[in-house]
Amino acid sequence: VPKHVKLSDKEMAELEERVGNLNLLPKIKCSDPALRGLDVKPGDVIKIIRPNELVPYYRVVVEE
Repeated sequence: VPKHVKLSDKEMAELEERVGNLNLLPKIKCSDPALRGLDVKPGDVIKIIRPNELVPYYRVVVEE
């Protein structure tokens, strides 16, 4: 499983400046097993870091 990291408010603001509306990012459900232990809520943004890839992926957390 790739590393999943919850973005801080500051990181979310910086990402929003670069990409625009964060709600247009791909979605990930609160119940996704990869998010266990991250204390996420709907609206949070997750950065997914995959080994051997230079660009991280981002997902916005949604309810079921």
